[in-house]
Amino acid sequence: MKVQKQGPTPFVKWVGGKRQLLTELEKYYPQDFHRYFEPFIGGGANLLNLLPKNAVINDFNEELVNAWQVVRDQPDELINLIENHASNDNKEYYLDIRLADRDGRLSQMSPVERAARFIYLNKAGFNGLWRVNSKGQNNVPYGAHKAVNVPVDAIRNDHQYLASNNVKILQGDYRDAVVEAKENDFVYFDPPYIPVNQTAAFTSYTKNGFGLAQQEELRDLALELASRGVKVMLSNSDVPLIEQLYTDQQFHIHHVQARRSVNSKGDKRGKVGEVIITTYGEK
Repeated sequence: MKVQKQGPTPFVKWVGGKRQLLTELEKYYPQDFHRYFEPFIGGGANLLNLLPKNAVINDFNEELVNAWQVVRDQPDELINLIENHASNDNKEYYLDIRLADRDGRLSQMSPVERAARFIYLNKAGFNGLWRVNSKGQNNVPYGAHKAVNVPVDAIRNDHQYLASNNVKILQGDYRDAVVEAKENDFVYFDPPYIPVNQTAAFTSYTKNGFGLAQQEELRDLALELASRGVKVMLSNSDVPLIEQLYTDQQFHIHHVQARRSVNSKGDKRGKVGEVIITTYGEK
C-alpha cells in the first residue's frame, strides 16, 4: 500500500492558528487571484493550504519571521539544532534557553540558532504558547510533555514550498505588507481577535498592542484595498462589535464555528463562534 506524502503544515503551534478553520475558509476563497498576501502570517496554515506560487507574507513578531526565513534557507541545520535542544530538554534547560532574551545571548545568536530556540520554546512551553512581556521577553512557563515534538516533516515540506515558489517574507507593520497589492490580488487578514467578552484583554503576542483603534484601522484598510479591486478576506471573533465595525455594504459577514484548543483551562476549549468577512461574493 502506497502512503500518500503529507503536504506542508505549520512548523509552529500558534495562538489563533487557522488549521481548525481551513474547511470554512476554503468555502470563501476567491475563484481566482494573482498574488497572495498574508500580513499576519502566524503559523501560516492558510498559506500552506493555498500554496500560492506568488505570495507576500509578514508578521510583526521578529522571532517568528526569522524562523520562516530560516525554514526557507537552512532547514537541515535548523532541524539539527532543534533536535539538540530536544535531547537536552528539561525544566531547568528550558528556563535557561528562555533566559537568552534577557541576558544578551539572543543578540549573539545566528539566525538559525535564534530560529531553533524559538521553535524549541514553542514546542516545550506550556500549551504551545508564544507570549512575551512588555519588553518583548518570552514569559511562557515550561509545559508538561513526555518529549519535545521536533517538526522535521513540517520544516522540510515548508522549506520545499518556500524555496520552490516566489514567496517574499517581510517583518513589520501589516499595513506596509500590502502596499504592492493590486487589482485581483488576494489579501487575507488574520489579526489578533477582538475579545469575546468585556473582561477579556488583548493578549500580547508581540510588543505592540492591537486594540479597538487598530481594528478600525484594519477595517479602513480593507475598504481601501477593495476600492482598488483587491479581494480581501478577514477573520475575527463572532462578537457584536463586528456588526458595528463592518457595516459598509462592501463587507459580507459569514458566521462560522471553529475548534480552539489553546486555552489554559480544558473546559474553555471547544467550538467557538468566528466570522469570515469578505469584500467579494454574496452575502
